[in-house]
Amino acid sequence: MKNATLRQLKVFEAVARHLSYSRAAEELHLTQPAVSTQVKTLAGHVGLALFEQLGKKIYLTPGGTELLHFSRAIIQLFQEAEETLTQFKGISGGKLNVAVISAGDYFFPRLLVEFARRHPGVTLNLTVHNREELLGQLANNLTDLAIMVRPPQDMDTVNESFAPHPYVIVAPPNHSLVGQKKIPMSVLKREPFVVREKGSDTWNSMEDGFGEHLKDLNIAMEIKSTETIKQAVIAGMGISFLSAHTIGLELQANSLAVLDVQGFPVMLNWYVVHRKNKRLPPVALAFKNFLLSDGATLIQKIIPFTPKRAVRKK
Repeated sequence: MKNATLRQLKVFEAVARHLSYSRAAEELHLTQPAVSTQVKTLAGHVGLALFEQLGKKIYLTPGGTELLHFSRAIIQLFQEAEETLTQFKGISGGKLNVAVISAGDYFFPRLLVEFARRHPGVTLNLTVHNREELLGQLANNLTDLAIMVRPPQDMDTVNESFAPHPYVIVAPPNHSLVGQKKIPMSVLKREPFVVREKGSDTWNSMEDGFGEHLKDLNIAMEIKSTETIKQAVIAGMGISFLSAHTIGLELQANSLAVLDVQGFPVMLNWYVVHRKNKRLPPVALAFKNFLLSDGATLIQKIIPFTPKRAVRKK
C-alpha cells in the first residue's frame, strides 16, 4: 500500500468511525461519491476489502479493523508533527481547531471572529456537534478544544467554566401563561412539552432543572433539532425548555416568550475542555485564555439575557 495517501486514510477513518459513508461525507465536507471513491482506491492499494455490507449497514472487515488501528496512529503522528511545528509560528499563522455543542453555534462564530480580529493571521476551524459526537471529537483527538455545558466524567480532561448558560421555559407570545408571575410547577405539568431527545445535552439540562418533576411532565414530542422545536412552539404545539442562548432572535421578533416559572432560569455554565495531556498549540492556549477572560462579557453583548430570579444548579 505504498501509494496510499494521508487523505485516503483520513476518509477511511471517518467512514470506519461512523460506519456510514454519508455521515463521513458530511463531516469531511465531501460528496458521498467522493468518499466512496477514496475508500475504494485505498482498498485497491491494500489489496483487501475494508468494509462489507449486510443489509443496509456496513461493517469493517478483519483487514479493515487492522488498517483502522494503523490509520489512526499515522493520522495522530501527522497531527503531532503539525502541532509541534505550529509552536514555531506562535499565535499568528497558527490553526485553531475548536468543536462546540450545537447550542453554541448561535453565538460562537462571533467569538471566533473577535479572536481573529485580535490575532490576524490565525486560521479558524470550527465544527458543531451533538454531545455524543463532541465527546468523540475529544476521545479521538480530533479537536484541540471542546466547548460544552456538561464536561465528560469518564475522560481525563481539563474543564474550565468561562460563562453562565441559562435555560428557560419558552412559549408562543399568545400563550395563556405569558405574563403570569411565579408560575408553579403544578401548572407547568399540565402543559404539553416539545423537547430535545433523551441523551442530548438539552435533555440532560432538563434533568438538572426539573429533577424529580421531570417524570411528571407531559412530553408531547421529542425532536432532535432546536430550530424545529422553536418552530413547533411558535406554531402552538406546546412549550419547551431551551437554552436562552438559542432564542435571542425569536425574543427580539416577539415570536417566542419566556415564562416566569418558579425556580427558573436554570443556570449552568459553558466550559472549555481539552484532554489533560494534550499539548495545546499557542493559538489554542491563547483562545482558551481569551474565553476565560472575555467570553462571558462578549456572550452577554451578543445575546443579552439577564434573569431576574436564577437558581444555580451547577
